[in-house]
Amino acid sequence: MSIFPWRKNKDTKTKNKEIEKSRRVLSGNEKRIVSIIAIAFALFQIYVNSFSYMPSTIRNALHLSFLLVLTFLLYPANKKSAKNSFTIFDIVLALLGAGIGIYLATNFNIVHLERGSIAITRDYIFSALTILLLLEAGRRTMGYIIPSLAIFFLIYAKFGPAFPGMFAHGGFFWKRILYRMYLTYEGIFGITLSVSATYIFLFILFGAFLKQSGATEFFNDISLALAGKKRGGPAQVAVVSSGLMGTLSGSAVANVATTGSVTIPMMKNIGYKPHFAGAVEAAASTGGMIMPPIMGAAAFIMSSFLEVPYLRIMMAGIIPALLYYSSVSISVDLEAKRLGLKGLEEDRIPALKSVIKQRGLLILPLVVIIWALVSGRSAIYAGFAGIVTTIIAASVKKETRMGFKDILQALESASYSAVQVGIACGACGIIVGVAGMTGVGSVMAYNIIKLSGGILFVALLSVMVISVILSMGLPSTALYIVVAVTAAPALVEMGVAPIAAHMFVFWFGALSNVTPPVALAAYTAGGIAGADPMKTGFTALKLTFAGFLIPFMFAYNPVIVWENATFITIVRVIITGFIGVYALAVSLQNYFSGYLKKYERALFFIGALLMLEPGLLTDGIGIAIVALSFIIHIKRVGKGPEGLTSTALQ
Repeated sequence: MSIFPWRKNKDTKTKNKEIEKSRRVLSGNEKRIVSIIAIAFALFQIYVNSFSYMPSTIRNALHLSFLLVLTFLLYPANKKSAKNSFTIFDIVLALLGAGIGIYLATNFNIVHLERGSIAITRDYIFSALTILLLLEAGRRTMGYIIPSLAIFFLIYAKFGPAFPGMFAHGGFFWKRILYRMYLTYEGIFGITLSVSATYIFLFILFGAFLKQSGATEFFNDISLALAGKKRGGPAQVAVVSSGLMGTLSGSAVANVATTGSVTIPMMKNIGYKPHFAGAVEAAASTGGMIMPPIMGAAAFIMSSFLEVPYLRIMMAGIIPALLYYSSVSISVDLEAKRLGLKGLEEDRIPALKSVIKQRGLLILPLVVIIWALVSGRSAIYAGFAGIVTTIIAASVKKETRMGFKDILQALESASYSAVQVGIACGACGIIVGVAGMTGVGSVMAYNIIKLSGGILFVALLSVMVISVILSMGLPSTALYIVVAVTAAPALVEMGVAPIAAHMFVFWFGALSNVTPPVALAAYTAGGIAGADPMKTGFTALKLTFAGFLIPFMFAYNPVIVWENATFITIVRVIITGFIGVYALAVSLQNYFSGYLKKYERALFFIGALLMLEPGLLTDGIGIAIVALSFIIHIKRVGKGPEGLTSTALQ
């Protein structure tokens, strides 16, 4: 409950249904059974990541078993299935899901030590069963796209000679494929599921404890105190609060459901149209996936793929994230300026001192996580430190103190939140495994280079198009995995720094949340705003357009991701990057001191694009064009009542 009387209490449970609208709502004994399983899952994850050393394959197998059990009990088979209870068929599938992990955990050492890595018939049966259960779980939680891709890759592994040209290969026997997928670290129980079973789950658990402590309200209140008075105040509040939440949650849809339930109604109340209010929240929340320190789940997978500390990924995300949020904030301000909107009234803005006094200790977990990562501790250590700090910091004040029930609720909700991303990681393990067997990643890289004629811009554009197309059906984590193993190697071979190439792919995975026709963050925001989802999606896409250009910036100039960076180059990148996104926002919003002429709009756009290419010459020409554009526009329109009062220039 907020400490400020003007705030209406919002039941975010209703909003959260937008995230998990396909999940069953159980009650009675069924609810108790699933709750116990979910809590046991969370406790198991804490145990294996802290107090116990368990071989990764066995840990991953048991992790997948928990995921499968929860999937079949929580997600109905189809639209006609019961929405408030599970069926006998679901129970059978859940038991089979438990069985595949238990079998591997109890037989893995027998297979590899006693039998000399020789599989027998029942091993192949369990492998086939695991694949089938995983495909069905993927269909229930995320639709047909991921299972279809996994099936395609399995067919590709088996029937390699039937594929055309350089995509052809010798093919593999089904036994070899089943063995690779189930009994090695290169398949389902490999790197992607390992990341799910370690970093991803721990940080989801951290987010659940943070939410249970009331940190969401703290971030909303501190954002109101900082940005509520600015022009179009609630929209700027949405940008700030979603950025703050994004540093910790790493989920665009979760950000929308939590902060949007407060910011979207406020935006509508001061004059923003519903679809624009939803779009602002969606755009701001999407930035949470690229905002350090936690970022999106795919960032942890990137760390494993590149074999670099997570701190390196976090550092690479800082400048791009700041540029992204700057572009969204500027766009919001220009829209408020065009509409003549003001900030919130004084009595609706909490005092910063009161906010900090009441809940200020809840910022400590963020400080501790950053300290842990910067000091060289592992991401797992940082996650645990964040959880412990959250519990301690919340216990100081009565209003934020968590009781035993609150802790159980955090454990339970974390397990539920881990289901979709965990199943995606497991299913993508099939894709990664087949890619390793067949070398299709190298083939794709060769084709992209060949089709692009060796021109980097064409190759980048091709990878972007592939990412956008795949984003129409894949969640961001799955999208990153698929493109990282197929297309990113092409960019690396063309001279793009590995971290910049993978960030390029990761970035478009995040932007899939505002890329229609499947823009989950935009559609969730549209539901809260009572606006047309597609219109909300396209408006959010417009607000985040700079986000589609920023990846090209760090592909051409890896200094932006701290690759071979010096103090001078970093400062130059920040200055030119900010000028570029400002000019781009002016061009896209078609407004500054007044509406732009077509030639003014074109000049702003060209000036912004020139700053994508590194180099003093292009930066100088770009800055000159942008400066000339401002002079021409202001001279034509005149300062007028607004003049140069853009908050971004103050």
